[in-house]
Amino acid sequence: MSTFRRPPRLLSSPQAVRITSYRSHDKKVAVPRIAPSTAPSARMPASSSSPHPPTENHAVALTLPVPPSVNHQYATVNGRRLISSAGRAYKAQVGQLVWLKLAQSTHRAALLTRLQSEWLALSIRFYFTSALRRDVDGGLKIAQDALCEGLGINDNRIVETHLYKHIDKDNPRIEVRLTPASSS
Repeated sequence: MSTFRRPPRLLSSPQAVRITSYRSHDKKVAVPRIAPSTAPSARMPASSSSPHPPTENHAVALTLPVPPSVNHQYATVNGRRLISSAGRAYKAQVGQLVWLKLAQSTHRAALLTRLQSEWLALSIRFYFTSALRRDVDGGLKIAQDALCEGLGINDNRIVETHLYKHIDKDNPRIEVRLTPASSS
């Protein structure tokens, strides 16, 4: 039985490539390193004197459904760990909700520019039906991935994460807020 290999993805836009050598000077072998062109400054937030304090114009706040449990987010197929159909459906649903929220925003362009150029803070309030059935961190990764994919940003920009666990038997949900990171 032959194994399936995906064809390599072609980049839709050019990427800056920097050649950096990690070897001694007597050997002439270089290792290419891809440097994203939209990366925020190399330093992490350090001072509280940000030129742009977080405002409602520079934050995304959404109420989303509770993500599937970790046991239902991934499936193992031929020894490979893949996102399950429930996980894909959740990401698609969140993507649609993000697009609806962006369509309603009058500051859409400024918001996206700010979120794509700065370090970010993510706050998620989980409202579960029971305190004992779910861990607070079980839905973090898929919610973070789905939100960032919907906004078209890389989730490696998130440098602060705040998780809260609440009980709401009648209305389970998650409340997500993504803002530029505080500089403390």
